[in-house]
Amino acid sequence: MKTIKEVLKEKRNGLGYGNRVLLPFSCHILKLNIENDLITDFSPRPEGVHVSENPDFMEIYFYDYKNLTDVITKYEMIKMIVVEKGKDIFNFKSSRINS
Repeated sequence: MKTIKEVLKEKRNGLGYGNRVLLPFSCHILKLNIENDLITDFSPRPEGVHVSENPDFMEIYFYDYKNLTDVITKYEMIKMIVVEKGKDIFNFKSSRINS
């Protein structure tokens, strides 16, 4: 699995299909912001968001949205606060990525 730094350096993008986003790295998701929704609860439930980790990518399902292309535009995107797997989520200096 690639690191966030590697993905940024290689200018790799994630993918979107319907209500699903694929990320080319592994991370701890702390907060998501989409449209007017601020999501901080990632517990298993049939609403909100479901996060799934695979060997080479991560999946995020947005249950409250049928098609993300209806809400994501050039100016309105999904914003995330994430910490790379293996990094200390409580150490703000070491967990920031300087590109």
